[in-house]
Amino acid sequence: MSQLFSTLQLRELTFRNRVFVSPMCQYSCVEGVPTDWHLVHLGSRAVGGAALVLTEAAAVTPEGRISPEDAGIWNDKHVEAWKPIASFIKAQAAVPGIQLAHAGRKASTYSPWRGSGKVAPEQGGWEVLGPGEAPFSTTYATPHVMNKADIRATVDAFAAATRRSLAAGFEVPEIHAAHGYLLHEFLSPLSNARVDEYGGSLENRMRFPLEVCEAVRAVWPGHLPVLLRISASDWKEGGWDLTQSIEFCKRARALGIDLIDVSSGGNVADAKMTIRPGYQVPFARAIRAEAKMPVGAVGLITEAVQAEQIIADGDADCVFLARGLLRDPYWPRHAAAALGVPMEWPSQYARAGVGAFGR
Repeated sequence: MSQLFSTLQLRELTFRNRVFVSPMCQYSCVEGVPTDWHLVHLGSRAVGGAALVLTEAAAVTPEGRISPEDAGIWNDKHVEAWKPIASFIKAQAAVPGIQLAHAGRKASTYSPWRGSGKVAPEQGGWEVLGPGEAPFSTTYATPHVMNKADIRATVDAFAAATRRSLAAGFEVPEIHAAHGYLLHEFLSPLSNARVDEYGGSLENRMRFPLEVCEAVRAVWPGHLPVLLRISASDWKEGGWDLTQSIEFCKRARALGIDLIDVSSGGNVADAKMTIRPGYQVPFARAIRAEAKMPVGAVGLITEAVQAEQIIADGDADCVFLARGLLRDPYWPRHAAAALGVPMEWPSQYARAGVGAFGR
């Protein structure tokens, strides 16, 4: 029996399998509002058989966007735009989820195919925020150093975005604390040199991200899960690492976080990463064992047998796919066929002779 295609229960929510759609920025919004592109992009992954379909990073404030074309969830206009998308995902027996994010010092940058580095104010850019004044790199904007009022306002913005996410019909929020964005910037000693209660010791560096976790969990219904994405390592000496990640996850679990989406990197421009298939799975395995909570593995997971082995070996409770699902929206259905698992196709497609095993 396939473990990859067994159900997963988090609180009172049941996922039909353990293949989850990883957040993937589409850089196709106008003032944070998703479009028909997002309906088709996310909807086709739901039709394709994934159990959880997460949106791209949805900024909790305008200045929290990575680029001017990024998604948002900071006002009610966004709620109305997300509603049909969440509804369609759910109608395909998938769970609609939204990633709540703030890009911090990596905000106000160009979409990948439009350029690189910071976007100037006259071209639609804005002042960025961060734990300190050091930019991500020489081509990025110098941050405004967040004071305590800025931190409090951002925690409140995460809470407000969570309420809007619920109103839009999402069933799972994922807090983005990875990839060098704002919450990760506070966690890492390489980007956080503060000397107040939000910097210095591990306890202090975790404070703001944990305040966000607590605020989101307080708003979200108790019968539904909350996810947290982290970077388990900065891939640089003296930075955020697995040991600190495990402690952070233990604290997040105590606040009611239900699953850790385990990624890595993104916080320093000169990190030396060793990338190979499944290269982040050992991080997931360690956090699952030490923090004693469900985890998801992500990163160059491309083959059905590979994904099955990760679940069967107990390395993770689910797998998050990005590039594989960009190449093939029906990856879960094709993986089920490869593993000999019956998976009925939608009636609209079955007319073309596609059967339970994808033939």
